Amino acid sequence: MGQGESFDVIVIGAGPAGVSSAVFLAARGYRILLLDQARFPRDKVCGEFISPAADRILEELGILSAIESLSPVRLQGISISAYENESFSVDYPAFPGTGQSMSSLSVLRTVLDKLLLDRAREKGVRIMEGFKVTDFIFDQGQVTGVEGWDEEKVSFRFNSRVVVDAGGRNAVSLRKLNLIKKDSGNGKIALAAHWSGVNLPQNYCFMHISPPGYTGISSVGKEMANVVLVVDRGLIKGVSDKKEFYAQAVLKNRSRAELLKNGMVAQKVRAVDSLAYSVRPPECGGLVLVGDAMGFMDPFTGEGIYLSLRSSQIAAGVIDDAFGNNDFSRNHLSVYERNRAKEFNKKFLLSRILQGFIYNRVLCGWLMGTLSANPSLAETLVGVIGDYIPADRVVTPGYLFKLLKKSFDWQVSQPSSSKKSFSNDSIGAGFLDRPVNAGWPDIGSTSLPVCPSSAVCEPGSSFFPSPLRRLKTSVCSTLPRGLSIPYVRQRVF
Repeated sequence: MGQGESFDVIVIGAGPAGVSSAVFLAARGYRILLLDQARFPRDKVCGEFISPAADRILEELGILSAIESLSPVRLQGISISAYENESFSVDYPAFPGTGQSMSSLSVLRTVLDKLLLDRAREKGVRIMEGFKVTDFIFDQGQVTGVEGWDEEKVSFRFNSRVVVDAGGRNAVSLRKLNLIKKDSGNGKIALAAHWSGVNLPQNYCFMHISPPGYTGISSVGKEMANVVLVVDRGLIKGVSDKKEFYAQAVLKNRSRAELLKNGMVAQKVRAVDSLAYSVRPPECGGLVLVGDAMGFMDPFTGEGIYLSLRSSQIAAGVIDDAFGNNDFSRNHLSVYERNRAKEFNKKFLLSRILQGFIYNRVLCGWLMGTLSANPSLAETLVGVIGDYIPADRVVTPGYLFKLLKKSFDWQVSQPSSSKKSFSNDSIGAGFLDRPVNAGWPDIGSTSLPVCPSSAVCEPGSSFFPSPLRRLKTSVCSTLPRGLSIPYVRQRVF
């Protein structure tokens, strides 16, 4: 391949986001070059969990039938336990409007990568492995190509009308254009490995929340499970044996130990740092970021493979329109970012809200207990996490108030001897035991004052009695600055 050769589109990164972008664009007749510094198959930290909504995209890519031919594991729902106390399992609800049953795929990442790359070759994509892109080529402030080095340290230079950067958290765009926003929170790190000799009792994705973090466990084949542990980055600082730390942390939880009792870590423990991060959009034309290069949310509520596939699908449509209008300016390509934000921003907000719950023992126990007692609310939430029920069904004051009301109604209906008492944390000892006549507002009929976004929930605040005020404070502290959960006057149930 000659130096300076031109293509319609150059894609950096041959993960799901990059390859799907290449396939979608090649299917529209464009000449595509796909570059990756690695050679495949490669080892990659991944939950190997593909949410139910991805089936339609995999079918459009032309690989769903190939996946199904391998008899992959199909997960019927999610099983969650919190702090070795509250737990429940919930199946994915039927697809709204059609009644179609839903399930998620659990597929080895090496298998998914191969199927996607094979499909890209079938569609005529030129694939070059072992080619590392180190910089962009600019013309009048617009990206018009890439340059870098191959495995033999021979330089290369290729031109294109558009560059799609799907290089993940180490994308050249993020480094060269300084696009990563500074993370002000506690960084997380994920440790992952396959375990052999594991026979999970049911086809669920098992989520366990307990110190020192949380895990996701799912079957990826016969007697094989993928176990991902997420902890604060600081906990492994100075740890020399990550495998020992990982195994001890995983088996410390009794529920996990029971699931994995006959298993053993079957490979080197892999790690990925700085899990959640956000990215500023590029200011130049001719460049589009997809997949993890656009940022990443905590994997407890963010299914990365679906986000990669869907963002690539959106990007391909915008790039196709750019060719039709011969306009690759920043203004034109920014339509992609707006469309992506419109589709995913509420899901990202849900992730931030749920972080406030899962890392707070009392709030998490309350949420788990309420959801386990109210299957319809749990199914809606799981459908949103599965990416096929819109997030605005959950990210509303109404949903939060329904959770509160269901919890209060259940508490009032129980004899005092059976009521749960959560202690020792941010919302106060035994707050669910507090009788209605001892200060709880009747939120089904009382006209509550509107809480402005600038309100500060301090002791003595007139907005809510103490337990609700502390609940609001804990949840609001997880939201972006200046954003607060609105409280409405009218009846919302």
